[in-house]
Amino acid sequence: MSSSSSLHGPNTAPMSASSNGNPNSSENNDIVSDHHHVSVVIVGAGPSGIATSALLNSHSVPNLVFEREDCCASLWKKRSYDRLNLHLAKGYCSLPLMPHSFRTSTFMSKYDFIAYLDEYVSRFNVKPRYCRHVDSAVCDEDEEIWKVKVTGPDQYEYYSSDFLVVATGENNQAIIPADLPGLESFTGKVVHACDYKNGESFKDKQVLVIGCGNSGMEISNDLADNGAHASLVIRSQMHVLSKEMVAIGMLLLDYLPVKIVDKFVSFLAKFRYQDLSSYGIHRPDQGPFLFKALTGKRPVIDRGTINKIRSKQIKVFPGIVRINSNSVEFNNGARQSFDAILLATGYKSVAHKWLKDYKYLLNDDGKPKGNYPNHWKGEKGVYCVA
Repeated sequence: MSSSSSLHGPNTAPMSASSNGNPNSSENNDIVSDHHHVSVVIVGAGPSGIATSALLNSHSVPNLVFEREDCCASLWKKRSYDRLNLHLAKGYCSLPLMPHSFRTSTFMSKYDFIAYLDEYVSRFNVKPRYCRHVDSAVCDEDEEIWKVKVTGPDQYEYYSSDFLVVATGENNQAIIPADLPGLESFTGKVVHACDYKNGESFKDKQVLVIGCGNSGMEISNDLADNGAHASLVIRSQMHVLSKEMVAIGMLLLDYLPVKIVDKFVSFLAKFRYQDLSSYGIHRPDQGPFLFKALTGKRPVIDRGTINKIRSKQIKVFPGIVRINSNSVEFNNGARQSFDAILLATGYKSVAHKWLKDYKYLLNDDGKPKGNYPNHWKGEKGVYCVA
């Protein structure tokens, strides 16, 4: 990556005569630049975005990080439930240049991970420009630069860059499923998982969790632990593994083909959990790691939910036919009334909405159009990190 001669170091931002030189100082919040050039613009200050900036800083490549929220790692800090732990061992969740402390637990709590990210930003001089919403990024093919328009706290800001890094990830906007007929008629409380913190306020309530990924399974468990009457809708196949099984599988993948690893890990899962089909849980034909590679769907990490399903502390229902007021009808003919519906239905990327020339990197769903392992590299100097 080349750097502009008009720049003086990493994380350069437009300065005014009254600026103290700190791009994050309050004096700079109303600065507008009609055209400010930087080598690399990074959109998103999640773990991937700050890691990219840190690596560029280590090579003295000038870069700017734009973040629409008022903090880094906002998904972890603002849109995650209290009991969330890393689902992978910490060795697979460290950022470049800074391994986790040996004192940290193998499966870190979200609070430990957040502290790690904050220390990372400080140590590597990553200075995101917060409360900056990227409105558009357009490739100027004649000048071979990216032109970026940003809405700041007060005014518009304009930038250009040689390279553009999309670091907004796939967990960008909450998905409200369109295939839940009658949801608008529900008279109880409807909450997306991004707004769920814990189950205390749902004690003694009938709560239906829609979505059987890691969030849905763990939130169901948390609701039951807090005295709620939790029910879970499982509409798709999934693998259920323990965190130890995932750790073993990840380690073996460094040495063995995925087919062999899948057979071994599937054997461990079947030995521990037996056949779960009578509880509405069906395993895919492909093994857990191949299934993830083909579909993007991760195995569910069991942290006590399966035992509660077996003991009927958590009910399992198939797909929903219709929601009518507070009553829900299911595919198996069952009906039940609920006080709340919790949507653990995931997120989607919206990068293709502001990345006007997304064809160089993304498909129409906002996901990388290239195939693994080269999916991160687009055309015309645009990249994605996740």
